[in-house]
Amino acid sequence: MRKLRIFFFALAGMLMTAMPVLAQAPVQEADNSAGLKAIAAGIGFAIAVFGGALGQSRIGAAACEGAARNPGASAKIQTMMILGLALIESLVLFALVIVFVKT
Repeated sequence: MRKLRIFFFALAGMLMTAMPVLAQAPVQEADNSAGLKAIAAGIGFAIAVFGGALGQSRIGAAACEGAARNPGASAKIQTMMILGLALIESLVLFALVIVFVKT
C-alpha cells in the first residue's frame, strides 16, 4: 500500500511539472467584429435614449397634472421636475460616454 501511495504522488508530481510544457501560446486572430460592436453600441444607445425620452415625457406629464391640481405648489413641482429631468439626461449622457469608450 505504501509503494502504491509513493507511486501515485510521484506520478502526480511528474504530471504537474509537465503541464507548462503542454501549454500553447495564444493565437492572435484578426478582430473582425469591429462593425458588429458599432452596431450593438448604436442599438444599446438607442434603447437608452428611448428610455430617457419616455421617462422625461412621463415626468413632464405628471408635473403638468400636479400643477393643474394644485397651482400653489407649482414652483416646488417645477423644481423637482427639473431635477428629475437633469438626472435622467445625465444617465443618457453616461450611456453615450460608455458607447464611445467601448467602441
